[in-house]
Amino acid sequence: MSMSQSQPGVAASRPAVFSAAPHRMMFFGGALQLVATVVFWLSELGGFYAGWWRAPRTVIPAVWAHAFLMIYGLFPFFMFGFLMTTYPRWMNGTPVPRRSYAAAFAGLAAGTVLFYAGLFASKTLLAVAVAVLLAGWTAALRALFAVFILAPAQDKHYERFLNAALLAGWLGVFSYGLWLLSGQEMFLSFALRDGVWLFLVPVLFTVSHRMIPYFSSCVLADYRVVQPRWSLPLLAVGVAGHTVLELAGAQRWLFLFDVPLALMALHHTIKWDFRRSFQVRLLAMLHVAFLWFGIAMALYSVQSLVLAATGTFMLGLAPLHALAIGFIVSMVVAMATRVTMGHSGRSLAADDFTWACLMGVSVTALLRVGAEIPPFDRAVGVNLSVLAALAWLACLTPWVLKYMPMYLRRRVDGKPG
Repeated sequence: MSMSQSQPGVAASRPAVFSAAPHRMMFFGGALQLVATVVFWLSELGGFYAGWWRAPRTVIPAVWAHAFLMIYGLFPFFMFGFLMTTYPRWMNGTPVPRRSYAAAFAGLAAGTVLFYAGLFASKTLLAVAVAVLLAGWTAALRALFAVFILAPAQDKHYERFLNAALLAGWLGVFSYGLWLLSGQEMFLSFALRDGVWLFLVPVLFTVSHRMIPYFSSCVLADYRVVQPRWSLPLLAVGVAGHTVLELAGAQRWLFLFDVPLALMALHHTIKWDFRRSFQVRLLAMLHVAFLWFGIAMALYSVQSLVLAATGTFMLGLAPLHALAIGFIVSMVVAMATRVTMGHSGRSLAADDFTWACLMGVSVTALLRVGAEIPPFDRAVGVNLSVLAALAWLACLTPWVLKYMPMYLRRRVDGKPG
């Protein structure tokens, strides 16, 4: 049969294929956002830092729009897609119904699109966008909580921490909406810190703790699984303490929580056998991403200790971007790659192209960290944050072009899902 003869059948089945599993819809939205969020931010950086053009006018400061889109308009697509797939497997529960994950995706996607439109139209439309996104988030939580409550598994240690982090994320979106409506800076401050420390970091650390040792044991001979029960409670105390101190403006005392978090991250990197992970590139991607968590917490610790000793805010936002790009983006890309390959029926292996994309994320993180530290910030004649945005697009746009079409195609092994 010729391509032209088979094409109508393929086109007719595409909506059903796209909605055949929650990760397909959610990862598709997340992949688009990997590019769209930074295209928007580069339009600001190119105008403000590089003077290449006039930065577009937005109804709220572009930096706060950028923060919202990164925290709440990008990563949740991947997180909900992953958790809607794994919750039933982890707890031997009932799969999330199609109507539930489709409704969640519709809310998240529509809210995100409206947010972009509202940036150039009105704060009222922005508030509506946040409300729509919050409705999608609520639908996602209802679906996951239904699996959690009804699943017969006795040990739901990981899921309890994840549920708390997802609720914190919902609260952060709500707080951002309150800022848009009231103009009260305390709501914005809470939304940004809550989103990073009480939502993104706990979700990704918990998933890493659950999956990295497991994946390692599947491919490394004589591997000893290390998943200490104290890790998640310690993380919870650390991120809660960090959040409270940041909200209180007491950054000089952050080391009280950041040093233990840095040491814990280093402990896990060593115990999870970072060095041996390079025997399997797809596995090494996860280990490299997790290493950035320890690096970020070490930078936070140094920042706080120097601030306490000298009053100098030496590293600026370098620790935040080591955390956000180095750890969070790398881990999302690494996990999404593995899920996409496995659930599309392909072999679990990372080719040279995929490995280069992941390494490009680390380069992006290094550039963005350097942008905070003179004299590196303008070592090439332009602020390194501009180069970081360009590096992001250079390494992640190809990743999106490679993996996003897989969400629209049937599994290559002919299995459902």
